[in-house]
Amino acid sequence: MSIKRFLARQLAEEMKQKKIAKTEMATKMQTSRSQLDRLLDPEKTGVSLDTIQRAASVVGRQLRIESI
Repeated sequence: MSIKRFLARQLAEEMKQKKIAKTEMATKMQTSRSQLDRLLDPEKTGVSLDTIQRAASVVGRQLRIESI
Protein backbone atom coordinates (compact mmCIF):
# COMPACT_ATOMS: atom_id res chain seq x y z
CA MET A 1 0.00 0.00 0.00
CA SER A 2 1.35 3.42 -0.89
CA ILE A 3 1.94 6.05 1.77
CA LYS A 4 -0.61 8.36 0.13
CA ARG A 5 -3.32 5.69 0.20
CA PHE A 6 -2.57 4.97 3.83
CA LEU A 7 -2.70 8.67 4.78
CA ALA A 8 -5.90 9.28 2.82
CA ARG A 9 -7.58 6.31 4.49
CA GLN A 10 -6.41 7.38 7.96
CA LEU A 11 -7.60 10.97 7.50
CA ALA A 12 -10.99 9.87 6.17
CA GLU A 13 -11.42 7.52 9.13
CA GLU A 14 -10.47 10.24 11.64
CA MET A 15 -12.92 12.65 10.00
CA LYS A 16 -15.66 10.02 10.21
CA GLN A 17 -14.95 9.22 13.87
CA LYS A 18 -14.88 12.89 14.83
CA LYS A 19 -17.90 13.65 12.63
CA ILE A 20 -16.07 16.36 10.69
CA ALA A 21 -17.72 17.17 7.36
CA LYS A 22 -15.55 17.86 4.32
CA THR A 23 -16.64 21.50 4.22
CA GLU A 24 -15.76 21.99 7.88
CA MET A 25 -12.44 20.20 7.42
CA ALA A 26 -11.50 22.37 4.44
CA THR A 27 -12.40 25.52 6.35
CA LYS A 28 -10.31 24.51 9.36
CA MET A 29 -7.40 23.67 7.05
CA GLN A 30 -7.80 27.05 5.34
CA THR A 31 -8.04 25.36 1.97
CA SER A 32 -10.66 24.63 -0.67
CA ARG A 33 -13.01 21.69 -0.70
CA SER A 34 -11.47 20.56 -4.01
CA GLN A 35 -7.99 20.55 -2.44
CA LEU A 36 -9.35 18.42 0.41
CA ASP A 37 -10.93 16.04 -2.12
CA ARG A 38 -7.51 15.66 -3.79
CA LEU A 39 -5.98 14.93 -0.40
CA LEU A 40 -8.58 12.27 0.40
CA ASP A 41 -8.34 10.66 -3.06
CA PRO A 42 -5.82 7.81 -2.71
CA GLU A 43 -5.00 7.97 -6.42
CA LYS A 44 -4.01 11.66 -6.43
CA THR A 45 -0.38 11.95 -5.42
CA GLY A 46 0.27 15.68 -5.88
CA VAL A 47 -0.30 16.81 -2.31
CA SER A 48 2.21 18.79 -0.26
CA LEU A 49 3.45 17.76 3.16
CA ASP A 50 2.15 21.08 4.48
CA THR A 51 -1.38 20.17 3.39
CA ILE A 52 -1.09 16.73 4.99
CA GLN A 53 0.24 18.32 8.19
CA ARG A 54 -2.67 20.78 8.37
CA ALA A 55 -5.18 17.96 7.85
CA ALA A 56 -3.56 15.84 10.55
CA SER A 57 -3.65 18.79 12.94
CA VAL A 58 -7.37 19.37 12.37
CA VAL A 59 -8.19 15.77 13.34
CA GLY A 60 -5.88 15.91 16.36
CA ARG A 61 -2.98 13.96 14.90
CA GLN A 62 0.64 14.77 14.12
CA LEU A 63 2.57 14.02 10.97
CA ARG A 64 5.94 12.56 11.83
CA ILE A 65 8.51 11.58 9.24
CA GLU A 66 11.56 9.65 10.35
CA SER A 67 14.63 8.57 8.49
CA ILE A 68 15.57 5.03 9.43
